Formats: sequence, structure tokens, C-alpha cells
Amino acid sequence: MDSDRQEQGTDGSAAKAGGKAATRSQASRIRILDAALTVIRTRGYSATRVEDICEAAGLTKGAFFHHFRSKEELAVAAADHWATTTDGFFARAPYHALEDPLDRLLGYIDFRREILAGEVPEFTCLVGTMVQEVYETVPAIREACDRSITGHAAELEKDIEAARQLHAPEATWSSESLALHTQAVIQGSFILAKARMGAEVAAQSIGHLRTYVEMLFGRRNP
Repeated sequence: MDSDRQEQGTDGSAAKAGGKAATRSQASRIRILDAALTVIRTRGYSATRVEDICEAAGLTKGAFFHHFRSKEELAVAAADHWATTTDGFFARAPYHALEDPLDRLLGYIDFRREILAGEVPEFTCLVGTMVQEVYETVPAIREACDRSITGHAAELEKDIEAARQLHAPEATWSSESLALHTQAVIQGSFILAKARMGAEVAAQSIGHLRTYVEMLFGRRNP
């Protein structure tokens, strides 16, 4: 009886210890991924070293290679982490409360302009940064970036399609193409922001996108 209790106590302690170790391991993985989002947006993928990410995360290279076999594997995971993080961020945005889908679409564009805050790496896009560098040389990263960008566009497409049916049922353009166009403008605005080292030019580009969408749906004359 006593030995059974001892074994149960030992098993329980081992399970708790294992659970804590798994939690710590997951926390260190998230620290590495969060550091990658910052460092890669600041330095670019090619110029980022594993050592840079470890330093930003406050972890050793041993910890890095416990979770990722290479910088490329990290970049793929970082793109997926970016998608999950930004999906949650945009899901909580206030424009979703608007009743008219066109107002939600315009609210999304306004929100994109509002969050152009801080230094350039703080508001620009991880996957847009990486795919420009490796679209031909590292297919796995390109595919991860495509998943993120097109996945985000697909969520926006729902409001665009609802707005098209309500306000422009005779339109010949597709909701998918307009959703992707918004991302093309936004990603392009980030390139201009990097070139000019500031958000003003990006805000202007996104403002023009809003005007274009209003014209497309007949809310503004050419």
C-alpha cells in the first residue's frame, strides 16, 4: 500500500515536472519567434544571424537549435507565427462592429493607416520583407509568406464580397482580386516607407487606396 502511494506520488511529481518543462520550452520558443519578428523586420532576412535572434530573445544558441534546425526553418515558423499574431490583432479591430460591409472595408483601410506608428520596422510587414528577399531562392519561406498574405486577404474578401453584393451587384471585378489589390498597395506603401524612412508616404498611399475603393463602390465621383 505504502509503495503504491509512493509510486503514485513519484508519477505525479514527474508529470508536474514534465508539464513545467514543456511550458518553459514553449515559452522559449515563443521568445525566439517574437525576437525573429523584430530582428528580421529591422535587418532583413539575409542580414539576420542566428546570433542576432538569440541576443534579442535573451537565449543561447543551444536553445535556438533545440527548437529550430536552421534559420530557414525558423523563418517558416516565424511567418506562421506572424499570421497567427496579426490575425488576432485584426480580429479585435473596431471596424468589425460596423453594420454595413462597405463601412467595414473602409474601416479596415482606415485602421491600416492608423497603425502606421513608431519606427519603420514597427509597422512594416514581416512576410512582405522576407518574400522580397527569398521568393526565388527559398521556396519554403516564399510559400509560408504567401499563406500569410493570401490568408489575410481571404478574411478581407468576405466583407468585400458582401459589399459588392449590396452596393455593386453589377461589378465585373472579383472580390478576391480587390482583396489582393489592397495588400499590393499596403505592401508597396511599406517599401516606400523604407525608402523614405518614415510613415507619411505610406499613409498617403493608403489614403489613395481608400479613395479608389470609394469610387469603385460609387461613394465618390472620379
